[in-house]
Amino acid sequence: MIQQVIVVEGKSDVVAVRRAVEADCLVTGGFSLSAGLLAQIEAAYQRRGIIILTDPDHAGERIRQFLQQRFPAAGHAFIPRSEATGADGRIGVEKASSDEIRTALARARLVEVQAGTEFGLADMLESGLSGGQAAVSKRAFLGAELGIGWANAKAFLHRLNTYGVSRREFIAALEKWEADNE
Repeated sequence: MIQQVIVVEGKSDVVAVRRAVEADCLVTGGFSLSAGLLAQIEAAYQRRGIIILTDPDHAGERIRQFLQQRFPAAGHAFIPRSEATGADGRIGVEKASSDEIRTALARARLVEVQAGTEFGLADMLESGLSGGQAAVSKRAFLGAELGIGWANAKAFLHRLNTYGVSRREFIAALEKWEADNE
């Protein structure tokens, strides 16, 4: 059983998570977080820790940011958009396979209160993560490999520095991209 409580958006997300792993879950029900639900999340956060696993879309990112501000030591798990998109074109945690959910939870990262400065704009440009034609797909690939999710260039750089990604992990992910795209 996973020690932390998994915070998801909907009841179908709970079904998908529990199909993949043994875990306790709390459902946000979208962005309308009640005072009672926030108290439940706070209690889980204080007692066991939480991992935020929201849909890889705009609404999911808004919920993640809100929860991150309120619970700064929460873990963050990301499922790549490509793996969370169903045949119907809808996006959600519930559309991801059990393997993808397990992978996302295994790669969950904590936000560092004191952001690092390991990576800079030069790293983004030199590695083709910003400004190039393949930058979007490359960030999506690296975000999945590193467990930090997809983001625009500025947010991706911020995640590299705040989610504790090491230079070694970054280089290994870049090398895997190169090997897969030769």
